[in-house]
Amino acid sequence: MDIKLINIGFGNMVAANRIVAIVSPESAPIKRIIQESRERGTLIDATYGRRTRAVIIVDSLHVILSAVQPETVAHRLNSKEAANTDPEE
Repeated sequence: MDIKLINIGFGNMVAANRIVAIVSPESAPIKRIIQESRERGTLIDATYGRRTRAVIIVDSLHVILSAVQPETVAHRLNSKEAANTDPEE
């Protein structure tokens, strides 16, 4: 099984097949998810002190904060999937 890694900024990577959602941190429910994750100890801050622009939720219920726009992360995810599809399969 191949593990595809997606760059979420500053050289940090996330396993693409583990991503459940990529969302913006602006809404109150997402802020609540971030706070609850911080309290549980399942928050991973990959912003390097910068402003959080994307919140990545993975299947292990870890919440990852990224300084990269959600659209950019999604584009990287989609381009990886497109690059990894073999037309002869």
